[in-house]
Amino acid sequence: MGTRSLPPLVWSPSEPFIRESNLTHYSLWLQREKGLEFQQYRQLWEWSVNHPEPFWESIWQYFGIQSHTPYRRVLEDASMPGAKWFPGSTLNYAEHVFRAASDDRPAILFQSERFPEGRAVSWAELKIQVATLASWFKRQGIQAGDRVAAYLPNIPEATAAFLACCSIGAVWSSCSPDFGVNSVLDRFRQIKPKVLIAVDGYVYGGKRFSRLEEVDRLAGGLPGLEQVILIPYLEEGTHHSLACPHVYWEEVLEEKNAVLSFMPLPFDHPIWVLYSSGTTGLPKAITHGHGGVLLEHYKYLAFHNDVHPGERFFWYTTTGWMMWNFVQAALLLGAVIVLYDGSPGYPTLDVLWDLASRAGISHFGASAPYLGACMKDGVTPGKSHALSSLRSIGSTGSPLPPEAFAYVKEKVKPDVWLCSMSGGTDVCTAFVGGCPWEPVYQGEIQCRALGCALYAFDDFGHPVLGQVGEMVITKPMPSMPIFFWNDPENQRYRESYFEMYPGLWRHGDWVEITERDSLVIYGRSDATLNRQGVRIGTAEIYRSVDKIPEIRDSLVVHLELPGGKELMPLFVVLVEGAVLDEHLKAAIRQQLRSDFSPRHVPDAILAAPDIPYTISGKKMETPVKKILMGIGISQAANPDSMRNPQSLDFFVAFRDKGF
Repeated sequence: MGTRSLPPLVWSPSEPFIRESNLTHYSLWLQREKGLEFQQYRQLWEWSVNHPEPFWESIWQYFGIQSHTPYRRVLEDASMPGAKWFPGSTLNYAEHVFRAASDDRPAILFQSERFPEGRAVSWAELKIQVATLASWFKRQGIQAGDRVAAYLPNIPEATAAFLACCSIGAVWSSCSPDFGVNSVLDRFRQIKPKVLIAVDGYVYGGKRFSRLEEVDRLAGGLPGLEQVILIPYLEEGTHHSLACPHVYWEEVLEEKNAVLSFMPLPFDHPIWVLYSSGTTGLPKAITHGHGGVLLEHYKYLAFHNDVHPGERFFWYTTTGWMMWNFVQAALLLGAVIVLYDGSPGYPTLDVLWDLASRAGISHFGASAPYLGACMKDGVTPGKSHALSSLRSIGSTGSPLPPEAFAYVKEKVKPDVWLCSMSGGTDVCTAFVGGCPWEPVYQGEIQCRALGCALYAFDDFGHPVLGQVGEMVITKPMPSMPIFFWNDPENQRYRESYFEMYPGLWRHGDWVEITERDSLVIYGRSDATLNRQGVRIGTAEIYRSVDKIPEIRDSLVVHLELPGGKELMPLFVVLVEGAVLDEHLKAAIRQQLRSDFSPRHVPDAILAAPDIPYTISGKKMETPVKKILMGIGISQAANPDSMRNPQSLDFFVAFRDKGF
């Protein structure tokens, strides 16, 4: 890890692209209304972080935030944690969503394995559902601050339920139905919901999964639960026998002539509870406020994703990942959100590209592993699909390897804007991401987001350029958590972000900020490889190994052994038909040595049947390290939080054989 030479150029914005961007419109507004002129993005970013109060007030004014009472000032307390934004204001996130309603376009386009023919949901239909559901909530005695939990796939009903909760000030929280019961209880028990909304089952990878037994177990395991709403999704139109008291979705929507209204709420009133992965302990119940995410989502989707009214915005996600919440935010900009429920690889990896072509998707988002899988499998969307509407491709979840940048340009669309981003559940947005004014270089993220005072810190706590350091945010952002649920003294909150640098947010990622102000993410700093005192990001290893055609996936850890010894094993998953012989091992070592340094070469290379992932698609390096160091599976990881818990068995067996 060190200073980078100039990588290949992947994309440059055309003059019309720059001229028509929301960012340009905003900069002209700043010039006209505030007398501020910025010739370059770097100047605009520096103003936004050096003058946070006028910057965030400009976001409020530019987007015309509708507050029912005036705020006293923009930032009353700038401490972290504990910043107080726009005190005195009262607003509602859902109210701003419905400001963008239009009869000229649908609100939602939906497709799934269960319903491959797809359907559109109009704004009028969405409004009726939200109003009727909100009215039902109120008749049940649900008040502002009460929690509503959802065990739902990525379906339009989830969007309607969220907006209904939002409109009355109830607090939303969701998990996808592929989560195990214990994992869901670990999350929802912390917030004690009064209502649970669930499906009878779902379809994934061509297989049907009933969830009736799981719904009964959830209902029985949630103290204070008063009502269950069941959506017959797997068996549409079928009424099931559940042990728990319940009502059906269509019964909830029977009321006629419900009127949609919005409760004015304090800026920091909770809007939803999101959760950390929970792979090594009880998930953190990360709580955000209405006003904070409203401002952040307007800012990020408008200026860093450049979303315009009527465009189709898609991100492959489940309701258990913060990207689901982020997708809903595109409604604020008047975009049509495109939802997909099912496997991204069934029946083939073309399924999402089929959707992009058929739905006329403008902004296509996916995880880095999905784009990597398309590259490995030789999928050529640009040749096989009509992608004329496609303007941008977003990537997040893990660092996107440089080869995937080239793949998108060569095999998807040569002039598509590839805006890789990185952020997290912690803020329900990205700290770094796209900029419609700047070029895209292979392997790099374009910019630090406006209003995000992000720096790379060296071992001495000093900001550095051109070298890798800890990702640190030095000033508060409105969408930072208002608190963690059940953390009254903010102990877990402080431990999560503020222990290393008191008063500064340490995110736990390795990042390099280049001299051009672009960025490279090197993976989680808590999974750092320390080779003879030199820190190596795991993402470097993966980027290099991904170049080898025989390797489908990989995972690397660094083990500190008794007697001052250390071991860095690399586990690889082979493509079908490949063999991990000495020739392939030599090729892997040579690739790592050539790309980086001899320190990047592992001590051992071993074939594994699978690599463990969280449900949200993150590699589980730390749990694997714990297992290899002798900790049991139940202490190292929570299998219910995993996409493939059986993958851990290999590492237990490997450890038990001795190494």
